[in-house]
Amino acid sequence: MAKSDKVAAVAELVERFRAADAVLLTEYRGLTVGQLKQLRRGLGENATYAVAKNTLARLAAKEVGLDFLAEDLKGPTAIAFVSGEPVEAAKTLRDFAKDNPALVLKSGAMDGAQLSAEGVKKLADLESREVLLAKAAGVLKAKIGQAAFAFNALPVKAVRTIDALREKQQGEAA
Repeated sequence: MAKSDKVAAVAELVERFRAADAVLLTEYRGLTVGQLKQLRRGLGENATYAVAKNTLARLAAKEVGLDFLAEDLKGPTAIAFVSGEPVEAAKTLRDFAKDNPALVLKSGAMDGAQLSAEGVKKLADLESREVLLAKAAGVLKAKIGQAAFAFNALPVKAVRTIDALREKQQGEAA
């Protein structure tokens, strides 16, 4: 690779690192081209899965402040650049690794913080953003209903008390 090609490759990797919401590193040794193609399709629209030269990837990671990724950029490494929902990409990688033991989750980065292989698996265990938002909305709706019931209880209780007093007075008057 000529020096100008290397500079261009590093610049492209820097852009990918900057544009990504999360970066997940995997070792793909032993996977066939067909399996890699299947994995890329499984990742969908919000992630790109690319094999990069480790030296160039280390330089790009260092330039964007992800120095900690350098220790895992050894051996045959492929990088999943995730834009959007990182949970879905982590789930896809985890599930693919279960079916294909040759794929090994190494580490990753999300919001500038390091994720270990275990951290990537924990990320994959989370529910999707939509599910979490729906659960939060359900909790808020329940709390609003409870508050409405509490606010309504006082006037209802007062009306019942007044009616009971009125009936008692009418009973005594008669």
